[in-house]
Amino acid sequence: MSGGVEWALHCCVVLTSVEEPIPATKLAELHDVSASYLAKQLQALSRAGLVRSVQGKAGGYVLTREPASITVLDVVEAVDGPAAAFTCTEIRQRGPLATPAESCTTPCPIARAMSGADAAWREALRAVSIADLAQDVAESSGPSAMTRVSAWLTAPQG
Repeated sequence: MSGGVEWALHCCVVLTSVEEPIPATKLAELHDVSASYLAKQLQALSRAGLVRSVQGKAGGYVLTREPASITVLDVVEAVDGPAAAFTCTEIRQRGPLATPAESCTTPCPIARAMSGADAAWREALRAVSIADLAQDVAESSGPSAMTRVSAWLTAPQG
């Protein structure tokens, strides 16, 4: 999983604390990350319909749906794509002791194990929403954490 997923998840969580658009540069500053790299993650979220880019002087990014309806899996797939984490290349059919292709009538045990792990991982990520993460941040960082984030994000620049 790419680092962009972490950045995108953090942005989605902090966007739950505001109603107005927040510029990508402000989100990058908040997290002390590269603005240009973060912009790519935000564009991926926008293409997936999870955030909307608002143009203009007061522009920036806002969530497009209720945080409870955006899952961690939605964000992972927006940033890294929906492909499985493991791709079997059938190496059992190569080398000096290769298993003949006609004998490979079922997926190999490694591919089955990895497919099962991928399905379980996706189900676990599908079960956690951005609202869940925001609540967890508020609980683990103190009741004023999200209020402080909101105030910082919406403070006039200058």
